[in-house]
Amino acid sequence: MIEILTPTELPRAREAGALVAEILQTLKSRSAVGINLLDIDRWAKAMIIEAGALSCYVDYAPPFGRGPFGHYICTSVNDAVLHGLPYDYTLADGDLLSLDLAVCKGGVVADSAVSFIVGDSKPPESVALIGATERALHAGIAAAGPGARIGDISHAIGSTLREAGYSINTEFGGHGVGSTMHQDPHISNTGRPGRGYRLRPGLLLALEPWVMADTAELITDADGWTLRSATGCRTAHSEHTIAITSDGAEILTLPKQAHP
Repeated sequence: MIEILTPTELPRAREAGALVAEILQTLKSRSAVGINLLDIDRWAKAMIIEAGALSCYVDYAPPFGRGPFGHYICTSVNDAVLHGLPYDYTLADGDLLSLDLAVCKGGVVADSAVSFIVGDSKPPESVALIGATERALHAGIAAAGPGARIGDISHAIGSTLREAGYSINTEFGGHGVGSTMHQDPHISNTGRPGRGYRLRPGLLLALEPWVMADTAELITDADGWTLRSATGCRTAHSEHTIAITSDGAEILTLPKQAHP
């Protein structure tokens, strides 16, 4: 299913995006050495409920997970890259943490992810991984606009990741959003320009480049949800929800301090 929002619905999408951005930035600022992943999940729950929003994760039970997910945010550490199920783990200096959050506010979903290093240590490999996903995300956004095609976005993302020296897994990628979290069209992190669905104003897309340092192979953790690199290498994941408008792509989940 592909949903196209009307101009009167776009303000609700902006509200949902702003909420996701605010929660993620708050959680990032609190994610210090000694903080437990379960604390982060509790904080996310409290902020979602206080905002009058709904979690997209708690009752989520797709075919690829051992559902329902049962938590309010994905917390992926080091070799975990996607769908990280929060558990009793205390963050250490130098950990690479990815937080992925999707909420529904006013009947519209926004989805975003951020990766960062906890503490004072800055392992060069981790810095490079995060930087590559962020550059790829912005390349994908720059390729999105009315009349462009999904393949244009995928090509921009994939070219950036390959230029950084990473291989690309195509099992999971970006997707449409709307009244539900995962919708068509699927947005692979690599592709051919000029192919696929033509973008229209009112379309909401979640773009999410992610990479693993030395492999493209995933394994599923014993928890039935967390996806990890097959080699145990570090990983990173960046994501924004964008709205296609007549003027281009509007980033809905951009943190306030990142706005001009």
